[in-house]
Amino acid sequence: MNINELFDFNEEISDIVAHAPSITIPEDRAHILRMATGGGQDEFKVNFEVEGKGLVKEVTVMKCKNGVSVNYIEPYMRRRDPKCMCIGDDLPTDKTTYKERFGKDFEDLRQETFEWLKGQELIIMPFTSGDPKHGGYESIIIAPRNTAFFVGGLGDLQGFIPKDQIRKGFKPKAVIYLAPTFRHTHFDGKQVVVHNRLDEIHEVYSFNLYPGPSAKKGIYGVLLTIGEKEGWITAHASTVRVVTPYDNSVVIMHEGASGGGKSEMIEEIQRQADGSVVLGYDEEQDEKLIIEVGDTCEMYPVTDDMALCHPSYQKGRKLVVSDAEAGWFLRFDHIKEYGTSLEHEKLTIHPPEPLIFLNMDASPNSTILIWEHKMDAPGKPCPNPRVIMPRHFVDRVIDEPVEVDIRSFGVRMPRCSKGDPTYGIVGLLHILPPALAWIWRLVSPRGYANPSIVDTGGMSSEGVGSYWPFATGKLVTQANLLLDQIVRTPDTRYVLIPNQHIGSYKVGFVAEWLDREFLARKGNAKFRPDQLVESRCPTLGYSLKSLRVDGYDVPKGMLRTNHQLSVGDEAYDKGAKILNDFFKQELSKYLVEGLNDLGREIIEAYMNNAPLSKYEELIQVD
Repeated sequence: MNINELFDFNEEISDIVAHAPSITIPEDRAHILRMATGGGQDEFKVNFEVEGKGLVKEVTVMKCKNGVSVNYIEPYMRRRDPKCMCIGDDLPTDKTTYKERFGKDFEDLRQETFEWLKGQELIIMPFTSGDPKHGGYESIIIAPRNTAFFVGGLGDLQGFIPKDQIRKGFKPKAVIYLAPTFRHTHFDGKQVVVHNRLDEIHEVYSFNLYPGPSAKKGIYGVLLTIGEKEGWITAHASTVRVVTPYDNSVVIMHEGASGGGKSEMIEEIQRQADGSVVLGYDEEQDEKLIIEVGDTCEMYPVTDDMALCHPSYQKGRKLVVSDAEAGWFLRFDHIKEYGTSLEHEKLTIHPPEPLIFLNMDASPNSTILIWEHKMDAPGKPCPNPRVIMPRHFVDRVIDEPVEVDIRSFGVRMPRCSKGDPTYGIVGLLHILPPALAWIWRLVSPRGYANPSIVDTGGMSSEGVGSYWPFATGKLVTQANLLLDQIVRTPDTRYVLIPNQHIGSYKVGFVAEWLDREFLARKGNAKFRPDQLVESRCPTLGYSLKSLRVDGYDVPKGMLRTNHQLSVGDEAYDKGAKILNDFFKQELSKYLVEGLNDLGREIIEAYMNNAPLSKYEELIQVD
């Protein structure tokens, strides 16, 4: 069967196929990995001849014992540029359009891209965008053959369909066109990804070789576009069923901006050599808070980053989600030495099949170690080392939709102290009324020292649900969809969890691991009024009066940071003002025509410094 009989391509794709020197459709995963190393070479260079620049070296791919090591020549290419996305069509959008950014219509570059691809030896790989059982859409990538590492990463992330399993008449609803040389000829070396939403197909043009903006977040944008039309969202979240030693269970969905601790929520708690856990370390006071956590809960992962909230799942009063991906883009910047995460070390050193590693330091035929990170500069390790992990390699993974008991929101917090007041005032665990939980998702602070993206400096926002950077349409439409989802799922509860710092203490991701243990043992996030106190900063909802895990009482200053000697009320209040002013600045973007009445009332309440009781009134729960 020839390619035209196998696929139902549109005119543009058919023309590319007809003129390209060769077309390869991958037979299986091993076939792609062989191509990624140039047919099995120890070291394969991904280079391109670029007009006016000669030979441009982009990537080195090394064949190793446990997979392939992918390293970008330029440190800039090792992280997603948050400004890379633009819209090539004329449909409604609040995103920057190609015409606004570059001063001309996208169509000319679109045709140039097609002509360039016609001159390349190509890979065409079919895959699935979304859950094949619910909301899955037939998709393809068209890419130069020497970029097979990128194609393989996409296949692991989204659901590669081998050649002998392609349905006859396969008609893609989405396509990624990969043309990396255009980064140099048209965009001054910058990452650019263009979404072009057509009636019959969603086109994604990737003009760079880092998979984050296209193979990962580009497909996220495809799902959000479909959901915007059909009235549902794909949450930016990890999800895990947590089972206690006493066989009680709770499902936690952890949302947040990039770097907000989503992948970490489904990791085992990290311990010291003696089995203890460092809750926090105050460098200024040289004080460590050490806790002993005995029997910890078992984790049954559901999603790592993209939680599909398809309406066909919904049965009752709780949110129901499944994984929108076939694989996970795991970041290991926090793993700096052997023994930090034995589970991941075992899985990556002895995987069921070879893995694709990015930004890891390795030599040909060596074993790639996830604590050996590529150096961006002498003494400066890349903050974004990654492994693409097919989800079926992970133990105890859940493949079916699950009801969510608790939706947590994670934020990277800077250190806060009397000498340097910052917004790092969030305590170990806060309870949010649903209306205030919606506010946090509208703002979605990107937070402190984000490792996943090219740093923009200062505090910034990722917007609705933290997935707005990947959406293609209207901000207010997504805000309405998110609020409607919260209103329709009143039995799902909401909490806020910091990472990196709690006041003056460095905590990393321990807060969410400890909260996970506590919430699972409790069974939910429903508290009696006498167990809570209104936070000094109303944006933080309620604080716990006390929190005990496995016999350990968390210090009051870790629950309410103004009680820390190194913070106090004055520094706390300065940090609260920074946070509140930032929230008001970001929320003003939503006060536009089209926002539903309830949403407007909630935002106006925040702008008028409403007490917590107002948020309880606006969305009431049992």
